[in-house]
Amino acid sequence: MNVTDLPVAPAAPATIGSGQAPGDLDSPTLRAFGVVEAIGRSGRPMLLMDVVAAVGLPKATVHRILTQLVEGGLLRRLPGAGYGVGARLSRLGRDLITNDAGRPARRAILQRLVDALGETCNFTMLDGGEIIYLDRVETASPLRVNLQPGSRVPAHCSASGKLLLAHMAPAQYARLIGQLPLTRFTARTLTDRAALAAELARIRDCGYSVDDEEYLEGLVCVAVPVTDEQQRVWATVAVHGPAARMPIDTALARLPELQAAAAALGDTYRSSAGP
Repeated sequence: MNVTDLPVAPAAPATIGSGQAPGDLDSPTLRAFGVVEAIGRSGRPMLLMDVVAAVGLPKATVHRILTQLVEGGLLRRLPGAGYGVGARLSRLGRDLITNDAGRPARRAILQRLVDALGETCNFTMLDGGEIIYLDRVETASPLRVNLQPGSRVPAHCSASGKLLLAHMAPAQYARLIGQLPLTRFTARTLTDRAALAAELARIRDCGYSVDDEEYLEGLVCVAVPVTDEQQRVWATVAVHGPAARMPIDTALARLPELQAAAAALGDTYRSSAGP
């Protein structure tokens, strides 16, 4: 799931396109927002008529809105596939989840997790072929990897990235994997697409992901999913540390704490999103 595939609070009874919206909701701004929301929720590019059906507006109106949103960089036109999320909207989605009202509560959850595990913990999402650190609390140990919020790591060789790839919709994954360079960083990096696909299937089965020195030699990581109210995986919580201090088996023994933190992080998002 990408940064714009964010869990969306259930719609109120009167919404654009429902046939019940009062006149003060039927504005150009809200019509455009309805189109953006429909494409963001779909998890895939949408054809013009798919958008028309989703928002309940005339075809000519939807076409005009789509054209304006593409020109503004909020959406992009994908030849043969329809309309998808644009770079500007992707940045907005990332900024919203990073800076919303739930951030202090999420950071407190990460801090408690670090205190319990003694290692650095991250809150991440997928952005294209990379993971981005939305928040991160460092261990007090002097031996650590210093990656600030906003840092990026390739998805194919990170625990969080593989977990998010494993839970992408098949059509999304098929589009992404063909363009994803499987760069080798260590002797353990998965650079064969069939081997990566097998690893992603294993992750779907077991519910967690590991990075066993695949990105940096001597560094290991375990990640678990953060889900929305529909049980879609949209982010991860991960712990990482030096293999000498936290072997994979030691990290896996702390899965219950990681999973509890992931559930708590998901709850803070749902509460900050409102009814």
